[in-house]
Amino acid sequence: MDKTYLYYPGCTLKTKAKELDAYALQSMEMLGIPCKELDEWQCCGAVYPQATDEIATRLSAARALEEARQKDCDLLTLCSACHHVMKRVNHDIASDADIRMKVNNYSEFETPYAGETKVVHFLEMLRDTIGFAELKKRVLNPLTGRKIGAYYGCLLLRPSNVMQFDDPENPYIMEEFLHAIGAEPVLYSYRNECCGGYVALDDPALVQKVCTKVLHSAEQKGAEVLVTACPLCKYNLTKHDSGDVPTYYFTELLAEALGVKE
Repeated sequence: MDKTYLYYPGCTLKTKAKELDAYALQSMEMLGIPCKELDEWQCCGAVYPQATDEIATRLSAARALEEARQKDCDLLTLCSACHHVMKRVNHDIASDADIRMKVNNYSEFETPYAGETKVVHFLEMLRDTIGFAELKKRVLNPLTGRKIGAYYGCLLLRPSNVMQFDDPENPYIMEEFLHAIGAEPVLYSYRNECCGGYVALDDPALVQKVCTKVLHSAEQKGAEVLVTACPLCKYNLTKHDSGDVPTYYFTELLAEALGVKE
């Protein structure tokens, strides 16, 4: 495979969400995907800055994007929050001349960065570089008969004009992934709704309410487990799960299907 990706893991994948990272790397090796981790990555900032005059919190993402440009690589992301921040900051730099000027003035890049890097999520890489049909051929342990619900949450899908990840109202990339590894995808009403993530400390009752709706909706449609790409979603859903519908990272199931998960 000719394309080499520059991989941005992000903080949580090296601490609380090691399974998301480790099984992705093992799967990429099994699939023969050339990939190199950024030499000196920093936290993406975790939350996208809404204020257009907020520059400092965009700089970490800008450094990663610039390194990918220098190495002539697409920037591969995995965590939903990191992907969200990277994609939106890159769009800001490409489309807003004032933000672009300030980012470059602060960063002092050798050549001004103008949003040239392509930010790719791991699921997009599986679909567009490997191909789900080819992935299906590589599966050693198909998850036959497993009824699995995909939980997208909000960060991968919105704002749709910037993220351009999938249809925000009727996404299907994760269901296609589940088909490829032999599982039976379960469609349910709340798969693209927010888990309440960023208000978990301020309003835990609200988070419990929305997570219960997600889990109950999936269980009613027959889902045995949920899969997600977001560490915060997994935390909230696991915390409020009664034990009937556990949540896993999608990379855990990928590694299982490819025969690299112990």
